[in-house]
Amino acid sequence: MPAGWRGQRIAIRVGSASYFARVFVNGVEVGTHEGGHLAFGFDITGHVSWGSANHIAIRVDNSLKPDRLPPGGVGMGGGDGGFLAGFPLTSYDFFPYAGIQRQVWLIGLPPVHIEDVTVITSFDQSGEDVTGHVQVRVNATLDYDGNGTLLIGGQRAVLAFVNGVAQGSLTIAHAALWGPGHPKLYNLIVMLGDTDRYDLDIGIRTFGVKGDRMMLNGAEIQLKGFGKHEDFAGSGRGLNLPVLMKDADLLRWIGANSYRTSHYPYSEEAMQQADRQGILIVDETPAVGLGFHLAADLVNRHHELCLAATAALIARDKNHPSVIAWSIANEPVAGSFFNPEKPGSPISSLGRDFLNSLISLARKLDSTRAVSFAHLQGASPDWLTEVDFISINRYYGWYYLGGRLEAAKTALAQELETLHALHGKPIVISEFGADTLPGHHAQPAEMWSEEYQVEVLRYHLDYADSHPYLAGLHIWNFADFKTSQGILRTASMNFKGVFTRDRKPKMSAHFLRSRWNK
Repeated sequence: MPAGWRGQRIAIRVGSASYFARVFVNGVEVGTHEGGHLAFGFDITGHVSWGSANHIAIRVDNSLKPDRLPPGGVGMGGGDGGFLAGFPLTSYDFFPYAGIQRQVWLIGLPPVHIEDVTVITSFDQSGEDVTGHVQVRVNATLDYDGNGTLLIGGQRAVLAFVNGVAQGSLTIAHAALWGPGHPKLYNLIVMLGDTDRYDLDIGIRTFGVKGDRMMLNGAEIQLKGFGKHEDFAGSGRGLNLPVLMKDADLLRWIGANSYRTSHYPYSEEAMQQADRQGILIVDETPAVGLGFHLAADLVNRHHELCLAATAALIARDKNHPSVIAWSIANEPVAGSFFNPEKPGSPISSLGRDFLNSLISLARKLDSTRAVSFAHLQGASPDWLTEVDFISINRYYGWYYLGGRLEAAKTALAQELETLHALHGKPIVISEFGADTLPGHHAQPAEMWSEEYQVEVLRYHLDYADSHPYLAGLHIWNFADFKTSQGILRTASMNFKGVFTRDRKPKMSAHFLRSRWNK
């Protein structure tokens, strides 16, 4: 242990460990954590030795179990999946990488330290001056009633703590707004005298829904981008900073302005990079592979885990200007994955109540962002009643009406018009696309060819150009990625990327660049 840390509180922080972790310090278990993709930590002050070596061990259980999030050991829709089952057996279509996937930190903290900061910005009527409202909480084990300081630019404000919590405000005159193309960040400094200091880069922006449009800083915006995965050969889902930088360059090159963190929270480094690059993020929890037709105790268990994951994600990412919306689940299903229960059935109603409780929690914890979830084709439309915008995964031209492009265009248009008439909200197609083998060509365009992928993307972009309520297109996927072995996945890969797994552009990437950079 660093000698200068003596007298401080010592903590360990793990960026992500899938799926269940036990942490030991010098042979003593100091804590456990369930669930991957989000950070956790423990106070280990009383377990460290000074002047001699310390041994820290993290035991990670990566077993795929139905009662974990995301569920494992079951196929899509529950059960063994029959002849469509893959190996490893998962309820989702990406490889179940496990282990310690992100950085582990040993941290020295003063006895009284800043535990949490929440920043909310608001404009005055002129739109030129911005007031930042800041709430600061010190570590909950101590009631700190002293003063602190807020600093931003040349502005300073006093924080008066009562029972460990303080509220403060600062006004920035003629503030520059944050957004794609102009990702202005301001450095906010929170100080507890000379005891502790926390620096936070904040962006000033508003996001909301007005009628059937999405609005960023008071102007209408259309999301252009992708679903992604943390996946790369050699590093799997492990944090890979060079790939993170390469992906940001490719997003800028292709003209995208956004992506969804499908189907789990991405690294904190990814969020920080999006803040700096001006990339809009739909931030998703690990609630993928949910089935409401499963045994009641299992559904209740998933509900408990989803509530905890939603709260943890918002606590981690609430201050990132890049995060404009929370996605509380991906493709939940009632009944068979390919034959969902009818709307109004007891199982369908259970699913609606389950999802609405997560939406309600997200709004309670953060009223400044929109909330939605990725809706499965065929799932009940009444599940969409409470969302702020409609987010749908639709594969017309691939899983539905594969090869029949004209029929696929008609079916897509009919469903979009029906959803818009029913709900009157902005619609984002959060997944669409076609598997494409790199270098495979066909004339006329046929499934699996690069030409066919272009045509599928083209008719979606054409529809969005003429229907403003289609407020976002997130193509599936940014890059080819590994998944389980199975007869539906050639070479254990999902080839729907517009880039290959090693980030080489397919024909579709050049097509998108020509459309999105106009």
